[in-house]
Amino acid sequence: MTVQTYIRGDSAVNIARSIEDAVANGKLAAGAKLPTVRELAAELKVSPATVAAAYRTLQERGVLLADGRRGTRVRHAAPIATPLAAAPLGDDIRDLSDGNPDLAFLPALEPAMLAGGIAHRLYGETLNDPALLTLTRKQFVEDGVPAEHVAVMSGALDGIERVLREHLRPGDRVLVEDPAFTGVVDLLNALALVAVPVAIDDEGFLPAELRKAIKSADAIVVTPRAQNPTGAAITGPRARELRRILATRPDILLIEDDHAGPVAGVPYITLVTPQQERWAVVRSVSKSLGPDLRVALAAGDAHTIARLEGRQQLGIRWVSHLLQRLVAALWMDDNVQKQLLQAAAAYADRRVALLRHLMIRGIEAHGVSGLNVWVPVAEETTVVRALLARGWSVNGGEHYRIKSGPAIRITIATLTNAEAGELADDLEDILRPRGRARTA
Repeated sequence: MTVQTYIRGDSAVNIARSIEDAVANGKLAAGAKLPTVRELAAELKVSPATVAAAYRTLQERGVLLADGRRGTRVRHAAPIATPLAAAPLGDDIRDLSDGNPDLAFLPALEPAMLAGGIAHRLYGETLNDPALLTLTRKQFVEDGVPAEHVAVMSGALDGIERVLREHLRPGDRVLVEDPAFTGVVDLLNALALVAVPVAIDDEGFLPAELRKAIKSADAIVVTPRAQNPTGAAITGPRARELRRILATRPDILLIEDDHAGPVAGVPYITLVTPQQERWAVVRSVSKSLGPDLRVALAAGDAHTIARLEGRQQLGIRWVSHLLQRLVAALWMDDNVQKQLLQAAAAYADRRVALLRHLMIRGIEAHGVSGLNVWVPVAEETTVVRALLARGWSVNGGEHYRIKSGPAIRITIATLTNAEAGELADDLEDILRPRGRARTA
């Protein structure tokens, strides 16, 4: 059965709708190649301009990708595709793939709910909780981020999406780390923005690569610490190099994603300077206080924050004050602050333990901050399956890579030292089967 079987219609609107239906129903899979404009026009007996208009509409909606000589294809993670449900893991499988924080280090919510107060709010009242804004400004200023203008968003990706929507248009080019967090790349695809990969090392963007890519870019999304999936963190010397490069493009939109916040294990180093015209730093509480709180705080230039809040009032209007007061109450609790320090230390210990075990076995690995360790391998699928057969679930790097080499991502949030040794043993056996000489 050919692709044309699913495409029908005598107008651009109807042709686009039939393609969307096919993608949504799983009849057109991610990466599926569509007919050329002329082929489909001849098949449907319409003009090439009609088919071109349908394709262009779906490209702007993030459903299709014009891939040069490879033709027009269905985007991976198209926003209308039915998400595939993950197969449940057996009780004998240790899940190191989910990216979650350790539940033992998330603060109890009941006391904070009582301390924050539970009361109804009505239309027309203040958009954001004053106590939360005060604490937010204090945190940002301590980290060297200008905090005159701040806003409250429903999670990090919500904040990033809103900033992108307010400043960019379909087809604009956005620099991203490679490898990058899948949520960011999928979001760019859904907005019909072009993700441009920039290579990184343990200290963030490689300056030479950023210097080349920034010349034709419209925006940049960077994770200054706890980079997902590699655990990279921008250092002071690297930040100074990157700021000099950014100074050549003060007009570029700069977005910083601080998704791990205080449990990242390293200080926050921003790339924002007074010369940057359009910028936003988005800080989530998901890893530190709990993913279900769905609260992120954004600092930015006056124009960006005004746009965010203006558009927000046309949609969800505000983030629930129950959640805002809960986050403020947690931040003001001394016991919670101690718990956050303990969490950061524990994650660092677990991350270092796995890195040490891998290093002893001569296995390259990366992770200077955050909840993940990135291990380059020759063949991702083979290693992921072999580890699963031994009782370990990890993520293959293909979900994160654009041009960078194959690897696996291991979440260390709950990994004990004993488990780290066992996992390293198993990984060594998989990478160097018995009987094969170990390279120096």
